[in-house]
Amino acid sequence: MLEQDIKKILISQDEITEAAKKLGAQLTKDYEGKNPILVGILKGSIPFMAELVKYIDTHLEMDFMMVSSYHGGTVSSGVINIKQDVTQDVKGRHIVFVEDIIDTGQTLKSLRDMFTAREAASVKIVTMLDKPEGRTVEIEADYTCFTIPNEFVVGYGLDYNENYRNLPYVGVLKEEVYSK
Repeated sequence: MLEQDIKKILISQDEITEAAKKLGAQLTKDYEGKNPILVGILKGSIPFMAELVKYIDTHLEMDFMMVSSYHGGTVSSGVINIKQDVTQDVKGRHIVFVEDIIDTGQTLKSLRDMFTAREAASVKIVTMLDKPEGRTVEIEADYTCFTIPNEFVVGYGLDYNENYRNLPYVGVLKEEVYSK
């Protein structure tokens, strides 16, 4: 039923799993003995973060933040609204933000600056998708699975008006769905 709204599948579930395995192995090496806090950015990061942590073979903690800049549209408003903050003190800790997509970069730049000010030992960014054409601020992910074109994508955590997060792949949403 949801597939009828998808123009094309951009990244398959198998491709995401393989990318998560490779990234998990890299994070295992990079964070061995450091007990990082992986901070998932709700709600979109959940499927990717759940896949990724299965392949990280070192001690880690998980926490979550709910941050919004889209407010129901297809373009970031530029206004960052923190609805839920992390539950633990990050001073002296290694923070790894886990995100579904970096588009404008405004949210993650704000979060990186905030956690640097909170005196985290390090702040790194992991993203499933990077859309560099959408960037409005200077920021790059430290770990990226896929670089994608400037198209409106949904699935595997990414949504349009809270729908399509449950698709098992990343697909391009048909324009007529969101231009109504």
